[in-house]
Amino acid sequence: MIKIRIPGKPTGKQRARTLKTGFSYTPEKTINYENLIKLIYRESGGGYMEGPLKAQVKIVFDIPKSTSKKNREKMMAGELFPTKKPDIDNVQKIIFDALNGIAYKDDTQIILVEAWKKYGEQPYVEVTLEEVMIDENNT
Repeated sequence: MIKIRIPGKPTGKQRARTLKTGFSYTPEKTINYENLIKLIYRESGGGYMEGPLKAQVKIVFDIPKSTSKKNREKMMAGELFPTKKPDIDNVQKIIFDALNGIAYKDDTQIILVEAWKKYGEQPYVEVTLEEVMIDENNT
């Protein structure tokens, strides 16, 4: 099992942009965030996993400064959740794509995903990857 923590504002995968000339490129924000994820994974000492994987993605947003004290307390207690962008699937996508070829051969190895968004004092994304054992009784 490997766990990494990506500090800062959670970022989702942006769509590739296509110019009028037909040239397509990946936005710089996406490239930078993917490179940060790769660096953190390498520094964590995470190995290369070859089997089927389970992934947990905890996405933590900071509480807006304009939030009332009452709502702040609800956010910290887990009674109010961030129903705002980026979408969970876009955050997962940027992380899983960044780890292709580093943590695993391809993100198709991920067979089970658990993800959630919440509020906290500091924004970050925490990713846990774990190889799972498959036997004939698993469904």
